[in-house]
Amino acid sequence: MDAATCLQKLQYVGVLAFATVDENGAPQVRNISAIHYEPDAVYFFTARGKNFYRELLSDGRVQILGYTKYKEMIRLSAKAEPVAEEEQKMWIDRIFEEQPYLANVYPGETREIGIVFVIRDAWIEYFHLGVHPIFRESYTVGKGHVTEKGYEITEACIGYGTCIRHCPQGCIESGQPFRIQQEHCLHCGSCALHCPVSAVRRK
Repeated sequence: MDAATCLQKLQYVGVLAFATVDENGAPQVRNISAIHYEPDAVYFFTARGKNFYRELLSDGRVQILGYTKYKEMIRLSAKAEPVAEEEQKMWIDRIFEEQPYLANVYPGETREIGIVFVIRDAWIEYFHLGVHPIFRESYTVGKGHVTEKGYEITEACIGYGTCIRHCPQGCIESGQPFRIQQEHCLHCGSCALHCPVSAVRRK
């Protein structure tokens, strides 16, 4: 698995959930399918009158989520920016060509109310629930930055083994200290909850 394959899988999903935060700090989610994919960028269309447009302009941060029929979750965290004004028409026309239904939503010249944003730098989280143990990995697009998540076992570990018995995915190995196989970890926190000496810490 890699970033390019994740983007291809998102393209197959088609309709993706885009999450932003409004001016009051409240979460906002909408489904978007007016998307064009390049190997190193994602372009998407919205209308200038929408709250989504204002949220993207004021902050730019967006999370995009897709879920495949194979139980794969792909989450893309990024900052979106408007495409240069002189390129807007080209990208709008490209997206409308690839998504013919848009001509019913914005017929003729009404598509001019639209604007295309682009994502060039992103962090992609891939999470496969359809295998056992589960599999997760992170990738980047452009200058995207990975933020570490999950749990790790510190040197305070006494080898008691409660964490192993309570791990839903069986992804903790014995040792000094014990070790969590990060690519199979659910990030559920069961190991931390049951450790008698609090040797497990959140990253």
